[in-house]
Amino acid sequence: LPRAKEKSENSKAKSQAPVLGGNEHILVVDDEESIILMLGEALNRQGYKVTTEKSSLKALELFRVSPEKFDLVITDMTMPAMTGDQLTKELKSIRKNIPIIICTGYSEKIDEQIAKTLNINAFLMKPVNTKELALTIRQVFDSTPKMMDKRTDTIILG
Repeated sequence: LPRAKEKSENSKAKSQAPVLGGNEHILVVDDEESIILMLGEALNRQGYKVTTEKSSLKALELFRVSPEKFDLVITDMTMPAMTGDQLTKELKSIRKNIPIIICTGYSEKIDEQIAKTLNINAFLMKPVNTKELALTIRQVFDSTPKMMDKRTDTIILG
């Protein structure tokens, strides 16, 4: 029956589609209010817990207080006070294995090669659409080594 076969193939395709959400906690840092609102809403819809911050200095302080609270940081590159690459260096000095995604519209200071040398997990050019962001986040989470916390027998990312 052609119709039954069609439905079966559609079901297979849907079940093989990558999961584009999760329950991890993401820190989003961008000095543009509209961007953090859009990213925060999009990531919340995908099931993530999201903390947003317009100031890279305040984001660093939040992270410093409880670095284990966050599973991933998404940061803009060009921000006042502290750029995304500077923020990355500071975050990595606190927690070496925190996954980081940097987004930028244009910057002479960073490209994919420089991002790799800074141990940045992914580099995205703005404007970033939500599907591209969701795929990148899942790729970062799925490729980040997992460690077992011996005290709680739970898996910890990063």
